[in-house]
Amino acid sequence: MAAKPNRLLKHTGITAPIICGAMYPCSNPELVAAVSEAGGIGIVQPISLTYVHGYEFRAGLKYIRTLTDKPIGFNALIEQSSKRYHRRMQEWVDIALEEGIRFFVTSLGKPGWVVERVHAAGGVVYHDTTNRKFALKGLEDGVDGLICVNNRAGGHTGRKSAAQLYEELADLNVPLICAGGISTAEDYQHALQLGYEGVQMGTAFIATTECSASDAYKQAIIDSQETDIVLSERITGVPVSVINTASIKGMGTRAGPMAKWLLKGAKTKHLMRMFYTLRSVINLKKALQDKTGKRDFWQAGKSVAGVTKVRAAGEIIKELNS
Repeated sequence: MAAKPNRLLKHTGITAPIICGAMYPCSNPELVAAVSEAGGIGIVQPISLTYVHGYEFRAGLKYIRTLTDKPIGFNALIEQSSKRYHRRMQEWVDIALEEGIRFFVTSLGKPGWVVERVHAAGGVVYHDTTNRKFALKGLEDGVDGLICVNNRAGGHTGRKSAAQLYEELADLNVPLICAGGISTAEDYQHALQLGYEGVQMGTAFIATTECSASDAYKQAIIDSQETDIVLSERITGVPVSVINTASIKGMGTRAGPMAKWLLKGAKTKHLMRMFYTLRSVINLKKALQDKTGKRDFWQAGKSVAGVTKVRAAGEIIKELNS
């Protein structure tokens, strides 16, 4: 029987169906480029590129192009928390298209306007989803594939296992990408055997030589087990996977009574999420740059269990595809 065509490879032009997920604050240009150069695809996270790593956006993309000529992608966080942010994201999308990026990943909102722009330029859009409801909303807006975020993911996480999510979405006739719990060759092969056409990884790529995360952050990932990963509502207002460090224990993981009330309101939830996010943007940036390890405010997923040492991003991709 002939092998089933891999639509992720066709859509991106890459040779290994591995996405380095966009990470705030860890998506530095060198990491994005290293994953792409090794045959996967690195995804640019624009706030990381500009706010954390200090590049003017177009200049940052051009710098990445000095490191690799392989395909790279762009992440559009499209929740309309403010008109100013939405205009800035529109500008970034347009610049990314002008600079030749043709693979886009959307999350936290309705992707229709991104799809319209990207399709007009001959590109493709994959959309983050944690369940069928959000998957269908993305498909209604014309997305070309789905990043299926399961309950082992870092950052914003899902509630269902990789197997449950695949079974729920398998009939939608678009490429499904497994996001969460991938750090070893066994994890990778299991996802492909379930039927996924690729994987998205984040945590494992933080513990690489190309990632600019502090040595303390990388060591925390190496030292952690699945049971050290907890969900916090106090990062963005929705559950985010973090390492259960002293800072997280001191802060607590549940939103307070007033915050919960505001998060339930149709008109106030976006303001509360924006407050949480702005505070976390600052804390996560400081933690990334802190060399002492005292600012132990670190995102990670349950795939920490398979990360045992710091190595090159290309070595990870080679191992997964050997």
